[in-house]
Amino acid sequence: MTRLVKKALCGVGLAMAAVLATSPAFAADKIKVGISMKVLNAPYFAAAMEAAKARATELGEDVIVADAQGKMGKQISDVEDLITRGIKVLIIDPADPEGLVNSVNAATAAGIKVVVIDSTLDPKAKYLTLVQSSNSENGALVGSWVVDNMGDKPLKIALISGEKGNPVGKERRDGVIQGIVEAQLAKTGKANLQIVGQGWGNWSDEGGLKAMEDLLVANKDINMVLGENDSMVLGARRAIESAGRQGITLVAAADGQKEALALIKDGKYGATALNDPALVARTAVDIGVKAANGQAVNIPKISYTPSAVIDKANVDKFYNPKAIF
Repeated sequence: MTRLVKKALCGVGLAMAAVLATSPAFAADKIKVGISMKVLNAPYFAAAMEAAKARATELGEDVIVADAQGKMGKQISDVEDLITRGIKVLIIDPADPEGLVNSVNAATAAGIKVVVIDSTLDPKAKYLTLVQSSNSENGALVGSWVVDNMGDKPLKIALISGEKGNPVGKERRDGVIQGIVEAQLAKTGKANLQIVGQGWGNWSDEGGLKAMEDLLVANKDINMVLGENDSMVLGARRAIESAGRQGITLVAAADGQKEALALIKDGKYGATALNDPALVARTAVDIGVKAANGQAVNIPKISYTPSAVIDKANVDKFYNPKAIF
Protein backbone atom coordinates (compact mmCIF):
# COMPACT_ATOMS: atom_id res chain seq x y z
CA MET A 1 0.00 0.00 0.00
CA THR A 2 1.48 3.34 -1.03
CA ARG A 3 1.92 6.28 1.31
CA LEU A 4 -0.73 8.24 -0.62
CA VAL A 5 -3.29 5.44 -0.30
CA LYS A 6 -2.59 5.15 3.44
CA LYS A 7 -3.04 8.90 3.78
CA ALA A 8 -6.30 8.77 1.84
CA LEU A 9 -7.65 5.98 4.03
CA CYS A 10 -6.75 7.90 7.15
CA GLY A 11 -8.45 10.95 5.69
CA VAL A 12 -11.82 9.21 5.86
CA GLY A 13 -11.68 10.10 9.55
CA LEU A 14 -12.75 8.42 12.74
CA ALA A 15 -16.20 9.93 12.66
CA MET A 16 -16.89 8.65 9.16
CA ALA A 17 -15.58 5.22 10.12
CA ALA A 18 -17.95 5.22 13.07
CA VAL A 19 -20.84 6.01 10.75
CA LEU A 20 -19.98 3.12 8.46
CA ALA A 21 -19.60 0.74 11.40
CA THR A 22 -23.09 1.29 12.79
CA SER A 23 -25.75 -1.40 12.75
CA PRO A 24 -28.15 -1.60 9.77
CA ALA A 25 -30.98 0.24 11.56
CA PHE A 26 -30.38 3.51 13.35
CA ALA A 27 -33.90 4.02 14.69
CA ALA A 28 -37.24 2.23 15.01
CA ASP A 29 -39.31 5.04 13.48
CA LYS A 30 -39.18 5.43 9.71
CA ILE A 31 -38.02 8.68 8.22
CA LYS A 32 -38.34 9.89 4.66
CA VAL A 33 -35.14 10.09 2.65
CA GLY A 34 -35.26 12.23 -0.50
CA ILE A 35 -32.73 11.55 -3.24
CA SER A 36 -32.35 14.36 -5.78
CA MET A 37 -30.17 13.39 -8.73
CA LYS A 38 -29.16 15.90 -11.38
CA VAL A 39 -29.39 13.19 -14.04
CA LEU A 40 -29.93 9.44 -14.26
CA ASN A 41 -29.18 8.75 -17.93
CA ALA A 42 -25.55 7.75 -17.25
CA PRO A 43 -24.36 4.59 -15.46
CA TYR A 44 -22.48 6.46 -12.70
CA PHE A 45 -25.51 8.43 -11.55
CA ALA A 46 -27.87 5.46 -11.91
CA ALA A 47 -25.52 3.39 -9.75
CA ALA A 48 -25.34 6.14 -7.13
CA MET A 49 -29.12 6.46 -7.00
CA GLU A 50 -29.67 2.70 -6.74
CA ALA A 51 -27.08 2.39 -3.97
CA ALA A 52 -28.57 5.30 -2.00
CA LYS A 53 -32.06 3.89 -2.40
CA ALA A 54 -30.92 0.40 -1.37
CA ARG A 55 -29.09 1.67 1.70
CA ALA A 56 -32.02 3.78 2.89
CA THR A 57 -34.35 0.81 2.43
CA GLU A 58 -31.88 -1.42 4.25
CA LEU A 59 -32.01 1.01 7.17
CA GLY A 60 -35.79 0.70 7.21
CA GLU A 61 -36.52 4.17 5.83
CA ASP A 62 -38.94 5.41 3.18
CA VAL A 63 -37.38 6.70 -0.03
CA ILE A 64 -38.46 9.28 -2.60
CA VAL A 65 -36.32 9.69 -5.75
CA ALA A 66 -36.30 12.65 -8.14
CA ASP A 67 -34.48 12.90 -11.49
CA ALA A 68 -33.75 16.45 -12.67
CA GLN A 69 -32.91 15.18 -16.17
CA GLY A 70 -29.95 17.54 -16.36
CA LYS A 71 -32.08 20.64 -15.84
CA MET A 72 -31.22 22.96 -12.97
CA GLY A 73 -34.71 24.46 -12.90
CA LYS A 74 -36.28 21.03 -12.55
CA GLN A 75 -33.94 20.11 -9.73
CA ILE A 76 -34.91 23.28 -7.87
CA SER A 77 -38.57 22.25 -8.28
CA ASP A 78 -37.71 18.68 -7.25
CA VAL A 79 -36.18 19.86 -3.99
CA GLU A 80 -39.18 22.09 -3.27
CA ASP A 81 -41.46 19.10 -3.82
CA LEU A 82 -39.38 16.85 -1.58
CA ILE A 83 -39.54 19.43 1.20
CA THR A 84 -43.34 19.62 0.99
CA ARG A 85 -43.51 15.80 1.10
CA GLY A 86 -41.91 15.78 4.53
CA ILE A 87 -38.45 14.35 3.96
CA LYS A 88 -36.02 14.44 6.87
CA VAL A 89 -32.89 13.64 4.86
CA LEU A 90 -31.92 15.03 1.45
CA ILE A 91 -29.20 13.35 -0.59
CA ILE A 92 -28.44 15.64 -3.52
CA ASP A 93 -26.12 15.58 -6.50
CA PRO A 94 -26.46 19.24 -7.57
CA ALA A 95 -26.75 20.20 -11.22
CA ASP A 96 -25.05 23.55 -10.60
CA PRO A 97 -22.65 24.63 -7.82
CA GLU A 98 -24.34 28.03 -7.43
CA GLY A 99 -27.88 27.47 -8.65
CA LEU A 100 -28.81 24.91 -5.98
CA VAL A 101 -27.53 26.91 -2.99
CA ASN A 102 -30.89 28.48 -2.16
CA SER A 103 -32.69 25.15 -2.48
CA VAL A 104 -30.27 23.43 -0.14
CA ASN A 105 -30.51 26.30 2.34
CA ALA A 106 -34.31 26.10 2.22
CA ALA A 107 -34.15 22.39 3.01
CA THR A 108 -31.79 22.96 5.91
CA ALA A 109 -34.01 25.77 7.24
CA ALA A 110 -36.88 23.27 7.22
CA GLY A 111 -34.91 20.98 9.53
CA ILE A 112 -33.80 18.57 6.82
CA LYS A 113 -30.35 17.00 7.04
CA VAL A 114 -28.70 17.64 3.67
CA VAL A 115 -25.78 15.59 2.37
CA VAL A 116 -24.26 16.49 -1.00
CA ILE A 117 -22.72 13.77 -3.15
CA ASP A 118 -20.26 13.74 -6.05
CA SER A 119 -20.59 17.30 -7.40
CA THR A 120 -19.21 20.37 -5.69
CA LEU A 121 -21.64 22.85 -4.12
CA ASP A 122 -20.70 26.39 -3.14
CA PRO A 123 -19.53 26.34 0.52
CA LYS A 124 -22.01 29.08 1.40
CA ALA A 125 -24.71 26.44 1.10
CA LYS A 126 -25.71 25.01 4.48
CA TYR A 127 -25.29 21.25 4.34
CA LEU A 128 -23.83 18.61 6.63
CA THR A 129 -21.05 17.38 4.38
CA LEU A 130 -20.07 16.69 0.79
CA VAL A 131 -19.22 13.04 0.15
CA GLN A 132 -16.94 12.43 -2.82
CA SER A 133 -13.64 10.91 -3.84
CA SER A 134 -10.54 13.06 -3.42
CA ASN A 135 -9.55 14.49 -6.79
CA SER A 136 -6.18 15.65 -5.45
CA GLU A 137 -5.29 12.28 -3.89
CA ASN A 138 -6.50 10.34 -6.92
CA GLY A 139 -4.68 12.76 -9.20
CA ALA A 140 -1.41 12.28 -7.35
CA LEU A 141 -1.76 8.50 -7.63
CA VAL A 142 -2.62 8.60 -11.33
CA GLY A 143 0.19 11.07 -12.00
CA SER A 144 2.70 8.80 -10.32
CA TRP A 145 1.40 5.86 -12.36
CA VAL A 146 1.84 7.80 -15.61
CA VAL A 147 5.46 8.66 -14.86
CA ASP A 148 6.26 5.15 -13.59
CA ASN A 149 4.83 3.57 -16.74
CA MET A 150 5.76 6.10 -19.43
CA GLY A 151 9.20 6.90 -18.11
CA ASP A 152 10.99 10.10 -19.00
CA LYS A 153 9.57 10.43 -22.52
CA PRO A 154 8.01 13.82 -23.27
CA LEU A 155 4.26 13.57 -22.73
CA LYS A 156 2.01 14.83 -25.51
CA ILE A 157 -1.38 14.79 -23.84
CA ALA A 158 -4.82 15.07 -25.42
CA LEU A 159 -7.09 16.32 -22.64
CA ILE A 160 -10.78 15.45 -22.75
CA SER A 161 -12.85 17.46 -20.29
CA GLY A 162 -16.48 17.18 -19.25
CA GLU A 163 -18.03 20.59 -19.62
CA LYS A 164 -16.83 24.18 -19.43
CA GLY A 165 -16.95 25.73 -15.98
CA ASN A 166 -17.53 22.46 -14.15
CA PRO A 167 -15.53 22.59 -10.89
CA VAL A 168 -15.23 18.82 -10.50
CA GLY A 169 -13.74 18.46 -13.97
CA LYS A 170 -11.21 21.17 -13.22
CA GLU A 171 -10.26 19.53 -9.91
CA ARG A 172 -9.77 16.21 -11.67
CA ARG A 173 -7.55 17.43 -14.49
CA ASP A 174 -5.59 19.71 -12.16
CA GLY A 175 -5.04 16.80 -9.78
CA VAL A 176 -3.59 14.51 -12.45
CA ILE A 177 -1.50 17.19 -14.14
CA GLN A 178 -0.06 18.28 -10.81
CA GLY A 179 0.55 14.62 -9.95
CA ILE A 180 2.47 14.11 -13.19
CA VAL A 181 4.58 17.22 -12.66
CA GLU A 182 5.44 16.29 -9.07
CA ALA A 183 6.33 12.72 -10.08
CA GLN A 184 8.49 13.93 -12.97
CA LEU A 185 10.29 16.41 -10.74
CA ALA A 186 10.96 13.73 -8.16
CA LYS A 187 12.22 11.28 -10.78
CA THR A 188 14.11 13.46 -13.25
CA GLY A 189 14.31 16.93 -11.72
CA LYS A 190 12.30 18.48 -14.55
CA ALA A 191 8.78 18.54 -15.91
CA ASN A 192 8.21 17.47 -19.49
CA LEU A 193 4.59 17.47 -20.59
CA GLN A 194 2.46 19.32 -23.08
CA ILE A 195 -1.30 19.56 -23.37
CA VAL A 196 -1.54 19.50 -27.15
CA GLY A 197 -5.27 20.12 -27.15
CA GLN A 198 -8.42 20.09 -25.04
CA GLY A 199 -11.75 18.66 -26.16
CA TRP A 200 -15.12 18.77 -24.43
CA GLY A 201 -16.90 15.43 -24.16
CA ASN A 202 -19.87 16.29 -21.90
CA TRP A 203 -18.96 13.30 -19.67
CA SER A 204 -20.27 10.78 -22.24
CA ASP A 205 -18.85 8.04 -24.46
CA GLU A 206 -20.19 9.71 -27.60
CA GLY A 207 -18.84 13.06 -26.49
CA GLY A 208 -15.41 11.55 -25.90
CA LEU A 209 -15.51 9.96 -29.34
CA LYS A 210 -16.26 13.24 -31.08
CA ALA A 211 -13.74 15.23 -29.03
CA MET A 212 -11.01 12.68 -29.75
CA GLU A 213 -11.75 12.64 -33.49
CA ASP A 214 -11.11 16.37 -33.60
CA LEU A 215 -7.98 16.12 -31.45
CA LEU A 216 -6.53 13.37 -33.65
CA VAL A 217 -7.00 15.46 -36.78
CA ALA A 218 -5.28 18.46 -35.22
CA ASN A 219 -2.41 16.59 -33.53
CA LYS A 220 -0.18 13.89 -34.99
CA ASP A 221 2.09 13.26 -32.00
CA ILE A 222 -0.33 12.40 -29.17
CA ASN A 223 1.03 9.66 -26.92
CA MET A 224 -1.44 9.94 -24.03
CA VAL A 225 -5.14 10.65 -23.52
CA LEU A 226 -6.22 12.09 -20.18
CA GLY A 227 -9.97 12.12 -19.63
CA GLU A 228 -11.87 13.49 -16.66
CA ASN A 229 -13.90 10.29 -16.47
CA ASP A 230 -13.79 6.78 -17.92
CA SER A 231 -16.81 7.19 -20.17
CA MET A 232 -15.15 9.87 -22.30
CA VAL A 233 -11.91 7.89 -22.50
CA LEU A 234 -13.85 4.85 -23.66
CA GLY A 235 -15.24 6.97 -26.48
CA ALA A 236 -11.78 8.34 -27.23
CA ARG A 237 -10.49 4.79 -27.53
CA ARG A 238 -13.01 4.05 -30.26
CA ALA A 239 -11.87 7.13 -32.18
CA ILE A 240 -8.23 6.07 -31.85
CA GLU A 241 -9.02 2.58 -33.12
CA SER A 242 -10.99 3.92 -36.07
CA ALA A 243 -8.10 6.22 -36.98
CA GLY A 244 -5.61 3.37 -36.75
CA ARG A 245 -3.37 5.31 -34.36
CA GLN A 246 -0.92 3.40 -32.17
CA GLY A 247 1.14 4.06 -29.06
CA ILE A 248 -1.43 6.15 -27.17
CA THR A 249 -1.81 5.42 -23.46
CA LEU A 250 -5.33 5.82 -22.06
CA VAL A 251 -5.71 7.35 -18.60
CA ALA A 252 -8.77 8.58 -16.70
CA ALA A 253 -8.71 10.90 -13.71
CA ALA A 254 -11.58 9.09 -12.02
CA ASP A 255 -14.39 6.60 -11.83
CA GLY A 256 -13.50 2.92 -12.24
CA GLN A 257 -16.28 2.16 -14.74
CA LYS A 258 -16.57 -1.59 -15.32
CA GLU A 259 -16.04 -1.32 -19.09
CA ALA A 260 -12.76 0.50 -18.46
CA LEU A 261 -11.71 -2.07 -15.87
CA ALA A 262 -12.37 -4.89 -18.33
CA LEU A 263 -10.04 -3.20 -20.81
CA ILE A 264 -7.43 -2.66 -18.09
CA LYS A 265 -7.54 -6.42 -17.41
CA ASP A 266 -6.87 -7.02 -21.10
CA GLY A 267 -4.01 -4.51 -21.22
CA LYS A 268 -5.91 -2.18 -23.56
CA TYR A 269 -6.36 0.73 -21.11
CA GLY A 270 -3.73 2.20 -18.85
CA ALA A 271 -5.22 3.31 -15.55
CA THR A 272 -8.09 5.04 -13.82
CA ALA A 273 -8.80 6.22 -10.28
CA LEU A 274 -11.36 4.95 -7.81
CA ASN A 275 -14.60 6.92 -7.58
CA ASP A 276 -17.13 4.32 -6.47
CA PRO A 277 -20.67 5.73 -6.79
CA ALA A 278 -22.12 3.02 -4.55
CA LEU A 279 -19.68 3.78 -1.73
CA VAL A 280 -20.24 7.52 -2.06
CA ALA A 281 -24.03 7.13 -1.99
CA ARG A 282 -24.19 4.63 0.86
CA THR A 283 -21.86 6.73 2.97
CA ALA A 284 -24.04 9.80 2.37
CA VAL A 285 -27.20 7.97 3.43
CA ASP A 286 -25.54 6.66 6.59
CA ILE A 287 -24.45 10.15 7.58
CA GLY A 288 -27.81 11.74 6.81
CA VAL A 289 -29.94 9.14 8.57
CA LYS A 290 -27.76 9.13 11.64
CA ALA A 291 -28.00 12.92 11.86
CA ALA A 292 -31.78 12.85 11.35
CA ASN A 293 -32.08 10.46 14.28
CA GLY A 294 -30.43 13.01 16.56
CA GLN A 295 -27.05 11.37 16.80
CA ALA A 296 -24.09 13.73 16.78
CA VAL A 297 -22.04 13.39 13.63
CA ASN A 298 -18.74 15.19 13.96
CA ILE A 299 -17.65 15.24 10.36
CA PRO A 300 -15.78 17.71 8.15
CA LYS A 301 -17.40 19.80 5.44
CA ILE A 302 -16.00 17.30 2.92
CA SER A 303 -15.93 13.54 3.59
CA TYR A 304 -13.57 11.75 1.21
CA THR A 305 -13.87 8.10 0.28
CA PRO A 306 -10.60 6.14 -0.05
CA SER A 307 -8.42 6.85 -3.09
CA ALA A 308 -6.68 4.34 -5.35
CA VAL A 309 -5.20 4.09 -8.81
CA ILE A 310 -6.53 1.05 -10.66
CA ASP A 311 -4.25 -0.66 -13.17
CA LYS A 312 -3.53 -4.16 -14.44
CA ALA A 313 -1.76 -5.08 -11.20
CA ASN A 314 -4.77 -4.56 -8.92
CA VAL A 315 -7.82 -4.41 -11.21
CA ASP A 316 -9.22 -7.74 -9.97
CA LYS A 317 -9.82 -6.15 -6.57
CA PHE A 318 -12.23 -3.65 -8.11
CA TYR A 319 -13.74 -5.28 -11.19
CA ASN A 320 -17.31 -6.52 -10.91
CA PRO A 321 -18.84 -7.37 -14.29
CA LYS A 322 -22.34 -7.45 -12.72
CA ALA A 323 -22.10 -3.91 -11.33
CA ILE A 324 -24.39 -1.21 -12.70
CA PHE A 325 -21.35 1.00 -13.23
